Amino acid sequence: MATQLAGATSPQATPYTYDQDGESYRHWNVSIEGRIATVAMNVDPDGGLNPGYKLKLNSYDLGVDMELHDIVQRLRFEHPEVGCVVLTSANDRIFCSGANIYMLGTSSHAWKVNFCKFTNETRNGFEDSSQNGSLKFLAAVNGTCAGGGYEVALACDEILLIDDRSSAVSLPEVPLLAVLPGTGGLTRVVDKRMVRKDLADVFCTSEEGVRGRRAKDWGLVDDVAPRGRWDEAVKARAEALASQTPRPTAATGVKLTPVTRTIDEVGYHYETVDVTFNRARGFATIVVKAPTSAPPADGAAAAAQGTAFWPLHMARELDDAILLLRTNEPELGLWVLKTEGEGAKVLAYDDMLLANRDHWFVNECVGMLRRTLSRLDVSSRSMYAVIEPGSAFAGTLAELAFAADRAYMLELVSDPESGPVLHLGKANFGLYPMCNGLFRLQSRFLGTHGRIAELEDISGTAIPSGEAHDLGLVTFAPDDIDWEDEVRLAIDERAGLSPDACTGMEASLRFAGAETVWSKVFGRLSAWQNWIFIRPNAVGDGGALKLFGTGKRAEFDKKRV
Repeated sequence: MATQLAGATSPQATPYTYDQDGESYRHWNVSIEGRIATVAMNVDPDGGLNPGYKLKLNSYDLGVDMELHDIVQRLRFEHPEVGCVVLTSANDRIFCSGANIYMLGTSSHAWKVNFCKFTNETRNGFEDSSQNGSLKFLAAVNGTCAGGGYEVALACDEILLIDDRSSAVSLPEVPLLAVLPGTGGLTRVVDKRMVRKDLADVFCTSEEGVRGRRAKDWGLVDDVAPRGRWDEAVKARAEALASQTPRPTAATGVKLTPVTRTIDEVGYHYETVDVTFNRARGFATIVVKAPTSAPPADGAAAAAQGTAFWPLHMARELDDAILLLRTNEPELGLWVLKTEGEGAKVLAYDDMLLANRDHWFVNECVGMLRRTLSRLDVSSRSMYAVIEPGSAFAGTLAELAFAADRAYMLELVSDPESGPVLHLGKANFGLYPMCNGLFRLQSRFLGTHGRIAELEDISGTAIPSGEAHDLGLVTFAPDDIDWEDEVRLAIDERAGLSPDACTGMEASLRFAGAETVWSKVFGRLSAWQNWIFIRPNAVGDGGALKLFGTGKRAEFDKKRV
């Protein structure tokens, strides 16, 4: 269960954390047999993260999804022998009824949006693993599957539906609640499963959904199986998917020990990451520390280090800090990104990762870094990178500067040899794609012909402030006379802008180029859902989301705007 820390001083006296012990789960049953892990949803109705609602019919809230995220993460690292995860239900005739309606109806707007974002990231993580040599996923839909329940199935590689004349898949949010499916359902139906537009329209405006052979014919599921041969069909499909992954059949896993942190009135403090709050000015400073030692020789030696292996250690702590800031500190609208240490050591670790990507543990560490950096891209916060003497914006850590909305790099005119430098490495050229399928330098220089090749040519060399500015790698390079004033004014000016307008602007500017399923989910869907969740037709006194379960009909403002 997610813990809250009593006595911490912040706007929320007991901040939420995402901690799980991995030993037992309140809402899921986990079993492993050979190459197959079965993760069965068994939600405790009384186990809501917040008071005021019951999680009936395998409906879920943020706490349920925290557990699912932890389960999948542990399967990646602790059980390398697992090739396929079967998501199913431990309850008869009900797979999952989706996000808990009463939780949504009683939550603040910010909580709903943060909940949807984390849930989206967990679902996208299934596809990320499948596409990058890790786990495959099978949704074994053994009962009614509605809303967010169908959305978790859509994120899997395949969907198998039980054909018992009653079990159906549905996305009933529009007719029942006057909102949209919040975790990619609309997009995946037409973009991933390629369901015909007219059939998708019927499906998404139907309360009862589609069952059996019709669900397969429309492309909503991959296959159906009767109850009499259900177990046999699930096993066959899971084994076929497991055979497609290169994960080893015999390897020792790496135990994910708890992330160690201290939370106090001034921030969150870890070994490789430190976060400090400036509440008076509305920003948080995130400092990420470079490694202090040389990388291990190969993948086996890295796995022997376990969670102490710097790329994994840093990624887990940065990931945790991002989640805590999102959930507990919504008024800190600007994140100032800094690094400390020796950039050369970061590049050495990057070279080690690239040379050993075929090792299962190294591949999972790269995946963890990729997904953590992606959390930055889609966070509803402004981000400025500040590059000063002693910084380590190199390779993987340079991605922080490229994820930022702006980068400020000090130019020491009087003593250029002591000024900061930026290092590009091989990791900056495709190891960590964004959700739009482009790596950050590609997105940054989308219309600059030849720039990527030019930058690859200087990979590994120290790039001082003036050159970094001329190459377009940083936004501004103030000299030491103007530095403090320019950075201070930039921070304070951003804090004075509308948070809503900044969120919309940033989401539009960060993902240049063609759209993908993921960029549509985080950009287009998030924008629409953000708006629809505050419209009277959904959450007004007569709105569908507010009146759900009361027996009263919603009263809609009929104007289209």
